[in-house]
Amino acid sequence: METIETAVEQVITPVTHDLGAFKVNRALPARERTMVGPFIFVDEFGPARLPAGEGMDVRPHPHINLATVTYLFEGAIEHRDSIGSHQVIEPGAINLMTAGSGIVHSERSPQQLRPQGPSLYGMQTWLALPDGKEEIDPAFHHVASNGLPLVEEAAANARVLMGTLWGATAATPQHSSTIYADIQLARGGSIPIDAEADERAVMLVKGEAELDGQAIEPFSLYVLRPGHQARLSSSRGGRAMLMGGEAFATRRHVFWNFVSSSRDRINQAKEDWKALRFPLIPGDDQEFIPLPERPTTVSYP
Repeated sequence: METIETAVEQVITPVTHDLGAFKVNRALPARERTMVGPFIFVDEFGPARLPAGEGMDVRPHPHINLATVTYLFEGAIEHRDSIGSHQVIEPGAINLMTAGSGIVHSERSPQQLRPQGPSLYGMQTWLALPDGKEEIDPAFHHVASNGLPLVEEAAANARVLMGTLWGATAATPQHSSTIYADIQLARGGSIPIDAEADERAVMLVKGEAELDGQAIEPFSLYVLRPGHQARLSSSRGGRAMLMGGEAFATRRHVFWNFVSSSRDRINQAKEDWKALRFPLIPGDDQEFIPLPERPTTVSYP
């Protein structure tokens, strides 16, 4: 009889942060594992509806040596950054912000959605930039749904967000080989999980699902065994995220919003932020998040 261990190498239970109006389930980085392919930070947030008149306000804060990926199931987020990008993201699209040598951004609920209380449900992930590309120029890309192919099977569909999966390729730029997909299963639906990537993981974000017939828990990260072509299925319907890509040979360090292969580079970024040497965000330059003494995100430098 097959067990979950046939398909799965490791299960990472998320740390849940209760922010009052909504909850965040953080699977990476964890002490037992820091990365799956280039993914070094994996947050699932919501579903939630904020009180009328309120909204999400992530004030300006910095990043280095990584790319952030924002993808929503419900709601909208207004993005601004220090290279002048201004974009409202809604479900079906993806935002890829490359921090590289350094960028500052903010994420807020759009003003027009605040009177009725905005909904909030989605994924926030970070991708470590590969060796030789950590200090590239900052950039921002918004890829609309028509650049994210939808692969459809009987009682199942998958939107390819990054990389090539099931023979379809997303238009989202990549800095290293990356896969990312949003899988939706109707009752009795199933889909094979491509096995080509070095490292892969699955997170159930809604409903119920099984890997090779074995039930998986919501919001835990199931790291698949290399080379094993698992099958994701659901008897009652569910939604899951598939992520992964090229394995990194060089260790990455994380402190707060900074990721780098160099501890010294992270320490420099900390000093630069404290000294207000990062650039400002056009249209959102009146607030900022101070460097914390003890980061609530993570610190493994």
